[in-house]
Amino acid sequence: MTRLRLMLCAGLFATAVLPRPLPAQGQQPAPPASTAPSPAVTNPLPTTIAPNPPADPNRSAAPAPEQALAPPAANAPAGAPPPQRKTLVETPGEADDVDPVTLPAKPAAIIAGKAKWEEAVPSLKGAFARIEADLARAGIAAAGRPLAVFVRTDDDGFAYEAMVPVAAIPEPAPATADGVRFGATPSGKALRFPHKGSYDDIDGTYETLTTYLDAKDIVVQDRFIEEYVTDLSDKTDDRLDVNIYALIR
Repeated sequence: MTRLRLMLCAGLFATAVLPRPLPAQGQQPAPPASTAPSPAVTNPLPTTIAPNPPADPNRSAAPAPEQALAPPAANAPAGAPPPQRKTLVETPGEADDVDPVTLPAKPAAIIAGKAKWEEAVPSLKGAFARIEADLARAGIAAAGRPLAVFVRTDDDGFAYEAMVPVAAIPEPAPATADGVRFGATPSGKALRFPHKGSYDDIDGTYETLTTYLDAKDIVVQDRFIEEYVTDLSDKTDDRLDVNIYALIR
């Protein structure tokens, strides 16, 4: 795997120099699918016919039209989609370019996992879903795009830390389930490499990344970060947008 080679070679180079643009990969990103949920109807329509209505010779038992057709929540504000979650570095990068950036340390909910390479997408999706469920139970809002820190790789698979940034960690930190804990996202000087296309094709971006680091003699840490600008759906979804970060030593 290209990512395995990248991590094995991370400590073999000399000092870093300024990066240059990556060669174009010839693939234009399609706009990400909207992930904002439609507002749900939270209240049922009112009952329009009362059971066993009393006899009244002076009025009809049928409800007045304005009562029967009135909206169920006329005084409640309309539901609004959640705010767009921000990436670690809010300034967007140029397509097919390498960007030198500084990653901030943001509070995050974290869960550790491992998977085979062919199971990467479902494993990461499952980890993010568990984090989101725990945050919802604790009443904590997510405040950033999900990311995965690959901490160990080999020919068969990898170990990772899945993270979802939050605005702040409450004190005391709430009890969580499924092995979720609170910590911080990786921080420091990094190079940002964009990947736009299916997860099946992400090794091509890592090949470009490795070639770039070799040519520039840039020393990076023996871990890398994937930040999912669009949601993971399946490994063949060519609308996927990922920021790959290589932390500079």
